[in-house]
Amino acid sequence: MSDNASAPTPPTPLTLLGLGAMGTALARTWLAAGHPLTVWNRSPGRSTELALRGARVAATAAEAVAASPLVVTCLLDDASVREALADADLTGKDLVDLTTSTPAESHARAAWAAERGARFLDGGIMAVPPMIGAPDAGGYVLYSGTRALFDEHREVLTVPAATRYVGTEAGLAALYDVALLSAMTAMFAGARHAFALVEKAGVDAKEFGGLLADWLAAMAPATAGFGAAPSADDATSPAVAEAGDAALLRTARERGVDTALLIASAGSVSGI
Repeated sequence: MSDNASAPTPPTPLTLLGLGAMGTALARTWLAAGHPLTVWNRSPGRSTELALRGARVAATAAEAVAASPLVVTCLLDDASVREALADADLTGKDLVDLTTSTPAESHARAAWAAERGARFLDGGIMAVPPMIGAPDAGGYVLYSGTRALFDEHREVLTVPAATRYVGTEAGLAALYDVALLSAMTAMFAGARHAFALVEKAGVDAKEFGGLLADWLAAMAPATAGFGAAPSADDATSPAVAEAGDAALLRTARERGVDTALLIASAGSVSGI
């Protein structure tokens, strides 16, 4: 072999703060891929399994941060991140925050990290723990911040799930994340409303659930068009949509089901 042949790039070492269900799933995938991993969690018992898999367990968050140039946080909320990193030296560190936050909180966290000498990427996890490390499950993580920083760590960040870079503004990943989660929350609320309507009608819940899932899946592609202005080719006229919304409201009232969700989604409907 030639002396000039390049050696394989060693796996990137990193630190992970937060070992809830999602953090643990992330840790497992990085360890399985051979990345040296230091972990910390407020409740030490959650690190036992990961230690057996080869993770180094730090006694404090500050110790964990000191162990690696790349630090990933996956904690409860923005306040938890601030508290965990309060005593850590972030000078020269690359901080990737996967904690669910608002766009304003992400902007503030980026400025806070810069003041402490760290580079910052914000992330929004569009997956549930079982989807982490499962390439065909459809999960991915949104990232925003400096493009060069994202590209530098893309390889290690792609290990748990696919990555989608959405822009240089720190708060964009949080905005995408919360917007997508808001749509999901409304969908789930709609599904619960649907079950409430048929609850006392002797309907087979399992069969109805299958119909509901199939219907939502069939309608899902239409959601992509909500950002576009109405066109002359739209199939539903305002009058037809208004009549349909009114029928939904009358049915809910007949069945004794709260109409707040329908009113909020339909807006002003004649006869409300």
